[in-house]
Amino acid sequence: MNPAFENLRQLLRRRLDVIADTALRESDPAEQLRQLREVSEAIQAEHEKLRPALPPRLNHFLTQSSLQKALDWIEQEG
Repeated sequence: MNPAFENLRQLLRRRLDVIADTALRESDPAEQLRQLREVSEAIQAEHEKLRPALPPRLNHFLTQSSLQKALDWIEQEG
């Protein structure tokens, strides 16, 4: 994996973890939404930072918010 994509990979994984946290969703849905918003904003910021160097396919996935596909691409191709 390209080391330049490590932070993006971690953010995409974090987003999946927040979504999968059913205990948080049941106990404090507002906090889960806050965490989801926070990680989503961080993903967008990282996308903007990396955009000039991104392979076209990865950029497409991030632009279209196909975040699972972006994570899969990073872990397989990146």
